Amino acid sequence: MKSKLFQFLLDKRFVALCWFAVTLAVPFKHVFLTSIHNNYLIFKHTFYHTILQQSLYSHCPYHYDTNHYGPIFGFLFAPFALLPDQIGCLLWVCCISLSLFLAIYHLPIDWKYKAIIYYMTMNEMFTSLISMQTNALIAALIIASFIAIRKEKDGWAACFIALGFFIKLYSVVGLCFFFFSRHKLKFIGYLIGWSVVFFVLPMPISSPSFIIQSYGDWYQSLVAKNMENAISSYQDISVIGMMRRISGNRDLSNLIVLIPAIIIFALQYVKIKLYNDFRYQLALLASTLLFVVLFSSGSESPTYIIAMTGVAIWFVLQESPYRKYVIALLVFALVLTSFSPTDLMPKVCRIFVREYSLKALPCLCVWLVLVYQIIRAGKGFKKKL
Repeated sequence: MKSKLFQFLLDKRFVALCWFAVTLAVPFKHVFLTSIHNNYLIFKHTFYHTILQQSLYSHCPYHYDTNHYGPIFGFLFAPFALLPDQIGCLLWVCCISLSLFLAIYHLPIDWKYKAIIYYMTMNEMFTSLISMQTNALIAALIIASFIAIRKEKDGWAACFIALGFFIKLYSVVGLCFFFFSRHKLKFIGYLIGWSVVFFVLPMPISSPSFIIQSYGDWYQSLVAKNMENAISSYQDISVIGMMRRISGNRDLSNLIVLIPAIIIFALQYVKIKLYNDFRYQLALLASTLLFVVLFSSGSESPTYIIAMTGVAIWFVLQESPYRKYVIALLVFALVLTSFSPTDLMPKVCRIFVREYSLKALPCLCVWLVLVYQIIRAGKGFKKKL
């Protein structure tokens, strides 16, 4: 009986059905139950502002809050902005969801492990999509760059990294897989070429001078956003944010955490002999997905689709039968990171978790364990995936 149930749960059609049922619940909520989400309106008007050469980063009367994506984003959003909001909203969330689904699908691991990753990230994916955010796309681009480098398709890897960077700066973490490339000079050349392409791509629908100015405006908006994050309970859900809120000192510098974190992350590269070991490579992918969220002051609840994908990859790497601490960390991450913003958690607990940025805590624990396992040459990892 259990065998049949597991076979059913692992069936590709059922997994895909669950994934896209969750996806389609998002536009249904916004279009039919409430209204078009504010973030979608920001994205839409970013396209029109690009055409009209109006500031991409100032407040707009059509929505509250401001845009924080690179100038290329308005160009990329054109196919959705030109459609009626209901249709554009539907296609937007479907494309974002599909990008992550395909990225996970193309990971070179057995299907049962992919299914586990899908199930473990499904709730976070919904949380991200409900805010119409690009985080699932960013996770997909990071994973895609990893896959492309492994397949020696350095041109595509450079494309994914550059595209992610020009949308959201921290996507540059795709460069962490540079050492796995067998064509490093070619990779660097492709990266420069794609960076030039994405830099100039919005210019035909606007003007070179406006786009160049917009990059300066983008930098200023990110600086201002970083200052705002420290005082908002909905932002800076990161390790430094957690420390600021628990200590009550909002003036703690990011460098207090960031410098030690970078040193710890760098220690993962000490095992040069493991660079060609697929388990090591996959572990570094998981570590990168966790790192980019945990140590960014711009992290918010929807950003954790990236980190939870890292947690899921870490879990499938673990040898079975799973050790007690592995199960404990997984449950800790699912409860406090994934389900804490949902109605499954009592309201008082949701507020407490948010006020102290505790959503970051389980992911930090997983990351530290993962780094330790990598430094110990993959101790505790499966022999085969």
